[in-house]
This record gives sequence, structure tokens and C-alpha cells, in this order.
Amino acid sequence: MSPATKKQRILGIDPGFGRTGFGIIEKVKGEWSLVDYGCIETSTKDSFVERIEELNLELEKVIKKYKPTHAGVEDLFFAKNVTTAVKVGQARGVILLTLRQARIPIYEFTPLQVKQSVTGYGRAEKGQLQRMVKIILNVKKPITPDDAADALAVALTCGASMKIIHRAHR
Repeated sequence: MSPATKKQRILGIDPGFGRTGFGIIEKVKGEWSLVDYGCIETSTKDSFVERIEELNLELEKVIKKYKPTHAGVEDLFFAKNVTTAVKVGQARGVILLTLRQARIPIYEFTPLQVKQSVTGYGRAEKGQLQRMVKIILNVKKPITPDDAADALAVALTCGASMKIIHRAHR
């Protein structure tokens, strides 16, 4: 079955260790449609190692439940807090490993690429990005929290890139 005819379901991920956003979309009649979204949240009372272990276990549950065919993961961009950047980077490593172990093809996108893909403007504000996600997916109510909306934007970016990605691998 060619990539064009196979049912495509994309898991988008906005990485974090306190809260990781996820969004699931699938192609229905040529259009991307919302399947589900949410956040994996870890407790500040737990050690960092316990938190990333919980992230791994909860992400495995999401993968098992939704069976994505592809995954888009946002790349990191931090300019200020190095400690936070390191911990989010470690959590992102757990996310990538979990996806890899599930044999899901992974595509990574910078925040600039996500904003450019979804809004047409790489410096779009968070509110603009969230409004476009709602419009593209035909969702009436606000998508909250922000991490879940961002994850759906990553999934949409991955979906928009699929034709290019498949052409490049022929």
C-alpha cells in the first residue's frame, strides 16, 4: 500500500517534563481531522527520574490507544533558562526513544517551521497559531491547555510535510 492510500494518523508532541502536550489527527476524505488531544502531566512532588519514567509510560499508553502512523515532535528553543532547557531536552530524549521503540517514524520541526506551516508567518503569536489550529481542524471550542494546541500544530505541520517527505524518500 502506498503512503498516499494508507490511513495516516499523526501524533504531534510539544515536549516538556512537567507537561507534555499531545495531539492526534488523521486524514479523512483528504482533510486533516481532530482525533484527540491532551497533556501528560507529571507531579512536582516526584523526582525528575520518576517524572520522565511516568512520561514514558503515559506516552506508551497514548501510542497504544491511538496507533499513530507518524509522529511530529517540536524541537527545542530556549534562550533563557539553561536548567529548564536541559531537563526538557532530557524529557525530549525519552519521548524520541519511546516513539522509536514503538517503530513510529519521527519528524522534527522547529517552532519557526510550525508557525510558518500553520499560520504562514514564522513569527506568529501563540494566539494566532491556536486560532489557525481551530480553523484548520474545524474545532468550535478553545483547545486548552496551550501545550495541547501546540502539539496539534506540530501534528498539522507533520501532515503538511508528508507529501514532501514521501517524495524525498522515493
